[in-house]
Amino acid sequence: MKPLANPIEEAERYLDNAKQILSEKAGKEGYFYSDPKYVKMAGNTAWNGVLVALDATLDVQKNLKKGSRPDVTDYQKALYAKDKKIYPFFTSAYDTLHKSMGYDGTLKYKIAQSGMEDANTILSWASKRYKEKII
Repeated sequence: MKPLANPIEEAERYLDNAKQILSEKAGKEGYFYSDPKYVKMAGNTAWNGVLVALDATLDVQKNLKKGSRPDVTDYQKALYAKDKKIYPFFTSAYDTLHKSMGYDGTLKYKIAQSGMEDANTILSWASKRYKEKII
């Protein structure tokens, strides 16, 4: 399969996959999901989508040592310097998608939905910045 040329489209695909995992495999029963394995999978997938979108719009790599990977604090610093209004959404997405869902497999439906909303907000922000960057 050929990779998408637009990283924002790729990030959207990650979020769509996370939503699909939650709706088709996590087993929503009332206010909770029934399978933490799929909640974890969806949380990690959505979190990776956030990072793909941010990698397309931020210069996180420029201040790193050659060959090293950015960590969450590198993204936080870059976001805070670029736009303080999006920073709380990133922090919330990190806590919800990466930690609560991705590691803990929290089963509460509203927590997962909150994390997905944060991801969509970040993706929308990144999409606007990416368009400005390529124009």
